[in-house]
Amino acid sequence: MADQHAETRSFWDSRRHQRWALWGGLAILALGVAVATFKFLGNTGHSQETPLSNQAAQVFTPQKQVKVDSAARQVAGRWILTNVARHNLALGYKLTHPELRQGMTEKQWLTGNIPVTPYPADKLQAATFKVTESYPDEVYLEVALLPKAGVNIKPQIFHIGLKRVGGPHGPWRVSYWLPYGKPELPTNRD
Repeated sequence: MADQHAETRSFWDSRRHQRWALWGGLAILALGVAVATFKFLGNTGHSQETPLSNQAAQVFTPQKQVKVDSAARQVAGRWILTNVARHNLALGYKLTHPELRQGMTEKQWLTGNIPVTPYPADKLQAATFKVTESYPDEVYLEVALLPKAGVNIKPQIFHIGLKRVGGPHGPWRVSYWLPYGKPELPTNRD
């Protein structure tokens, strides 16, 4: 009988069975972790679908362009001769829209350290305007500043924007001024 007892071995006596049990237990543990994660965290994704609405769709209708108001051109010209040329900055401040003033007071503006790219207007032969966009309350122009012959200054193109202040019949004020194109980079002279 002692031999019979020696031949009946338990499940845990085999190394193969021990490995199967270990791998089976790890698989059940991994499955339990995955189920718990999905159960407690749930779906963290957000739907990208646009919700349906019973309201009418908002359709973009572009503003109708109009002829440039001559007063806007006059303000642009006076503004260039004041702020861009750095002459009579007090008048230039009054011709500048609050957006371009960037919160500067008139006293700060009069120092000449203003957000306006300068150009020597006393060396100008002509300034020509080309309309980019023109609406009843907003105008955008390209301005070509051409120097006098024999002056060692390059011609420059600027973008200028004007907006009405105080309603549809209010005065024009310059709200935007930016040189066209890339600035020249200094060359290395070793």
